[in-house]
Parts: sequence; structure tokens; C-alpha cells
Amino acid sequence: MRILVDADACPVKEEIYKVAGRHGASVAIVSNSPIRTPAHSWIERVIVSDGFDAADNWIAEHAGPETICITADILLADRCLKAGAAAVVAPNGKPFTLSSIGSAIAMRAIMADLRAGGDAIGGPPPFSKNDRSRFLSALDEAIVRAKKGQK
Repeated sequence: MRILVDADACPVKEEIYKVAGRHGASVAIVSNSPIRTPAHSWIERVIVSDGFDAADNWIAEHAGPETICITADILLADRCLKAGAAAVVAPNGKPFTLSSIGSAIAMRAIMADLRAGGDAIGGPPPFSKNDRSRFLSALDEAIVRAKKGQK
């Protein structure tokens, strides 16, 4: 089991290390610039070029049935699901699934259109302690399901 992390703005890296260590999963921290990681043999730092979507491309290319992807990026989540990732989880604990990704993409497009039209719609709510707790639970559940071969 390998966890691929879209790490540049990921607020739950410490939680990922904790859960991965408990389950014996390896972790790839993928970013455009160096990010400090604990010195464990099962944590790999992957630094990609600063090209457009370079980190996303690396993660999508390495996603598969033995991987769990962590990202808030809806389009990357879609790519990982299409690549057959065992699970895709947002940092707030929300799982992306093949049945939910279409509506998430549609909502993203609607919000982009509203912003482009000059509407002040605000952004997502601030990351909270409840989000962190929900993420820990969701990642743990995803790993257990993946180990059992369930999606």
C-alpha cells in the first residue's frame, strides 16, 4: 500500500505519517519544492519540476489499485480515480468516488464561471479541527478497505 500526497498545500501531512506508520504503508510526498519530511525509510520525497501540473501528472501516472491519493484538487482526484486508485481522499476527509466525482467537477465549473463573471462567492470554509479528525478516520478506513481489496 502506497499513499500519494499532493503535498504543496496539504494541511494533514503529519496525520498521513501517523496513519501510514500504523498500517505499514509507504508515503510519497509530491511537491514542486522541497518539503521537510520525517527521516523514515517508508517516506519518499518526490520533487517535480515547477511546470504546470507537474505534481498532478506525477501522482496520476503513479496512481493504481495499490495506492491511496490525498488531494484537494478535484481534477486530480478524477484522474486518480480513472487510473484505478484504491481511494482518493481530500484533506478535509471527504472521499472522492467514481459516483461523486462528476458532480464535484460540475460544481467546480459553476463556481469558476461565477468567479469569472465577477460574483463575490467567497472560498471554502477555514480548515478546522473537525476536518482533521474526519481526515484521520477517512484515511484509516480507506487503508483498511484497500487492504481487503474493496473500493
